[in-house]
Amino acid sequence: MESHGTGVGRILLLVFCIAGIWSAYITQGVLQETISTKRFGPEGKRFEHLSFLNLAQNVVCLIWSFMMLKIWSRSSSGGAPWWSYWSAGITNTIGPAMGIEALKYISYPAQVLAKSSKMIPVMLMGTLVYGIKYTLPEYMCTFLVAGGVSVFALAKTSSKTISKLAHPNAPLGYGLCFLNLAFDGFTNATQDSISVRYPKTSAWDIMLGMNLWGTIYNMVYMFSSPTGSGFEAVQFCKEHPEAAWDIFLFCLCGAVGQNFIFLTISRFGSLANTTITTTRKFVSIVVSSLLSGNPLSIKQWSSVIMVFSGLSYQIYLKWRKLQKKRKSM
Repeated sequence: MESHGTGVGRILLLVFCIAGIWSAYITQGVLQETISTKRFGPEGKRFEHLSFLNLAQNVVCLIWSFMMLKIWSRSSSGGAPWWSYWSAGITNTIGPAMGIEALKYISYPAQVLAKSSKMIPVMLMGTLVYGIKYTLPEYMCTFLVAGGVSVFALAKTSSKTISKLAHPNAPLGYGLCFLNLAFDGFTNATQDSISVRYPKTSAWDIMLGMNLWGTIYNMVYMFSSPTGSGFEAVQFCKEHPEAAWDIFLFCLCGAVGQNFIFLTISRFGSLANTTITTTRKFVSIVVSSLLSGNPLSIKQWSSVIMVFSGLSYQIYLKWRKLQKKRKSM
């Protein structure tokens, strides 16, 4: 009876984590698309300073992680020092900024799909630089994802979707997304290195360190000169409070989503988190298509299915490898 209760408790906790991740990041995606495409006020002005979203996200997550550390952290010793995040902070500032800027040039579904192909640069770097040999199923996953993204990019985008973009330019938009992935790869590798060198570093420590440096870099970039884009962004928010509210909710969703990701990884492992976040991306594309007026053609839907088939197969391969590892122990 006790084990049954524990099993039911784990299922309920997993459902809670799924609901939290999905609701936080799907809502954040809707808000991100709204901020990048909506025309505010009677003048119909666009919010052009999308990099400001990164600064706002950094500030909110910095405050959030500081609060979580004060509330939940039992010990402050043994974690990585704050200065150790300076290099990862640079790439974590530039990468996401490129991803958000891409929304000026390509639609939100296209951006989500392009950013889902993280395995492509990882495998390319692994093969060309480090001489890593991958299995045939792993190459099949990459082929499905790369093929799906390529088909989506080459398929004709509806005129309704194009009309919502600030500066339609598919090559530039996809290029920014892939640069975002490259910078993310360095960021993740540096974070892993920090975790190995300082084993007592918690997820909140990493979140605090990364967002501290992100705030510093973005403040310097956006406010270092009197004509900096940060001042224009703040002025826009003063003139259009609706935009400021959307930006605040966007940041809050990101902070809450991080909570659920940390909870999922700590209780169910990284594989469960990968599965939840991957399915969330697919749902985000569906929501964008239905609610935000981004109609996709049959060819584009086929490419979406190709990409997520490849990602699902990759998750299955990881699960099978994990099961084999457990049996051999």
